[in-house]
Amino acid sequence: MKLKAILLTLALATVSFAKPVARQSTSFVEVDGQSFTLDGQPYTVFGSNSYWVGLTGLTTDEMDVAFNDIANAGGTTVRTWGFNEVTSASSDYYQLWNGSTPTINYGSTGLGNFDNVVAAAKANNIRLIVTLTNNWSDYGGMDVYVNQILGEGQPHDYFYSNPDVIAAFQNYVKVWVERYVEEPTIFGWELANEPRCTGSTSSTSGTCTTTTITDWVKTMSGYIKSLDSNHLVGLGDEGWFNLPNSTDFACDGSQGIDFDANLAIDTIDFGTFHLYPYSWGKETPSAMVWGQEWIENHCNSQATFNKPVLMEEFGVLADQNQITTYENWYSTVVDSRLSGVLIWQAGSNLTSGPTPNDGFTIYPDTPVYYLEERISAQLRARDFERQFV
Repeated sequence: MKLKAILLTLALATVSFAKPVARQSTSFVEVDGQSFTLDGQPYTVFGSNSYWVGLTGLTTDEMDVAFNDIANAGGTTVRTWGFNEVTSASSDYYQLWNGSTPTINYGSTGLGNFDNVVAAAKANNIRLIVTLTNNWSDYGGMDVYVNQILGEGQPHDYFYSNPDVIAAFQNYVKVWVERYVEEPTIFGWELANEPRCTGSTSSTSGTCTTTTITDWVKTMSGYIKSLDSNHLVGLGDEGWFNLPNSTDFACDGSQGIDFDANLAIDTIDFGTFHLYPYSWGKETPSAMVWGQEWIENHCNSQATFNKPVLMEEFGVLADQNQITTYENWYSTVVDSRLSGVLIWQAGSNLTSGPTPNDGFTIYPDTPVYYLEERISAQLRARDFERQFV
């Protein structure tokens, strides 16, 4: 038996891959080729999305319960919103617009509240991927910048090209990045949730292309790197490809995203993609098989560009062959050696009631929750083994 195989056998015999023990965050997550590392050891990205944890008026105790539920399923990483653009003050928000003038909310319903999110994540050994704006109108997003600066109903894609809008977004990003630049609980920054040429409205310039958004990605990721050399940067996109002669909207570049071109950018540290075959009209002949191929295709890009790639959102509803589909997709992630996976979305049963349920929410003590526990252990074992091969 080769020495590496002997060492691996001995190591696996003495290491438990049960849920990770909570400890304080002290170092920054880094990348090493297609892997994530922490203190020179493999860091397994597994967990959930919780957009709501800082935006629904939770107490600090409730935040702790929410993160503890994720950690108990083997979660190490949570993706959450670092945005809420409003034109009138609401309970929890981060930026208030008065005409074309934005004001950051530093108080207890704004960044002060996000400090509590960070503290609760830290206490549960969770790292946070923080997304900085939304393609869609939920919690404000890109169209608020466009409408407030350029006028109501102006094209959505001006967010990526208008210099005044870009400057306003950079000012917002600067506040976040500089506030948490020394905070290792932040796994990394994401530029946007699901950027596309089109948004919640039909207003477009007609000139937005993959080049438009790729140029914006270069600008914004480079800007963050100029402020923060500690944290990783990703895009937060759905993973659309831009393939010659394709007639499939997921692969023809029509959404404004070229996954491979964006992954190749020097100031992008990791790639992201989402997976919702029923919402995308990919349910026939088999949503499960289409999703498996979608995972494998992105893993191929991961290998080509030698950078980590995350399936950071995915979901089917309970009546859409959910358990079998999730088992298939999770197994594909493990076997394909994709760098990590985050389900949409986490749920908790709090004393004030259940957290938001959009039909995809996974609460503790449910079949998918137990599936998460099993898959998280498999991923940690896989990543541990990677040290020896």
